[in-house]
Amino acid sequence: MQKQPIPPFQCQYDPGFVQLLHRLGCSLALSTYQAGKVVLLSAPTPRQLIQLPRTFPKAMGIGLRDHKMVLATEQEVLVLADSPVLAQHFPKRPQTYDAMYMPRVTYYTGPLDVHDIDFCSDRICAVNTSFSCLIEVNSDYSFQPIWQPDFIDHLAAEDRCHLNGMAIKDDVITHVTAFAQSNRPKGWREHLPGGGLLIDVQTNEILFNELAMPHSPRWFEKNLYVLLSATGELARIDIQRKQIERVCQLNGFVRGMAYQQGYVFIGISKFRESSTTFAKLDAARAARFPGVVAVELSSGRIVGELYYHNSVEEIYDVQILPGVQRPNILNTIRPDHRLGLTTPEQTFWGDFKA
Repeated sequence: MQKQPIPPFQCQYDPGFVQLLHRLGCSLALSTYQAGKVVLLSAPTPRQLIQLPRTFPKAMGIGLRDHKMVLATEQEVLVLADSPVLAQHFPKRPQTYDAMYMPRVTYYTGPLDVHDIDFCSDRICAVNTSFSCLIEVNSDYSFQPIWQPDFIDHLAAEDRCHLNGMAIKDDVITHVTAFAQSNRPKGWREHLPGGGLLIDVQTNEILFNELAMPHSPRWFEKNLYVLLSATGELARIDIQRKQIERVCQLNGFVRGMAYQQGYVFIGISKFRESSTTFAKLDAARAARFPGVVAVELSSGRIVGELYYHNSVEEIYDVQILPGVQRPNILNTIRPDHRLGLTTPEQTFWGDFKA
């Protein structure tokens, strides 16, 4: 008897995950560079979870501001804009979606290995991991450097310290994370897993220098939080006292998190058996399946979980789509995005049969 093929993106989740997502009235956007996808997760009812995976080559950081999304991919940075009216009248499935993220601008940056990315006031700012610096993405250059750690003596495509995360508060980049204080090509690999840094961008001070592969520094409820990927921890940072407090322990390589109404959604990546980097990490070995975990921030209690059985192995970013319960997103690979036209007053869909 011929075996039936297993459908892609097969996952399991507990009722608490779906109920929380529905109650918060939001959806999640996950990026998985290994699969080359952005996955939208939504819960239009308390018992129904819907996912929509869309291809974006080596999808990494995701940033959101009002109705816009910015996405870092393998060699491009894309800006997408949400049009609820286009969503409502999407010809393939009318009266189904309440958001439709349409590609509007593409910046051809080249292979910068961009990690975190977001809107900073009227600019797009990002972590250029390959060149160990923060950049502005614009139409003038492949990238425009705006900051680099004091210990990086010049810019080169050598991933010297594995600069990866940035925290933004009031449209200002306040802190960044890196894996090591290294000025040598790939030198951060020699310091794993405990040589990670948290750096104050305004003063250039290294606040911590023994963190366990830090990622995703974020401001929630007036506090700075960071994920310690190598130990599977969510930690709160006391900047004044230069102390770090564990909020909760998770099983897996944690990376990517977003906050909504007292809850944090955190990405879990699977242990890469072929990776010499992951081979040093006990926490990563403990992750049988990749997925997303919902944590009550005040107590550190896990209140919901979703895990993938196939297709997804590593998650880079997790973002909240607030007020959206059935989103869609179009890429530039298929022609569909060219058929959706918008003006300040009107929207038009072209003929999908053409």
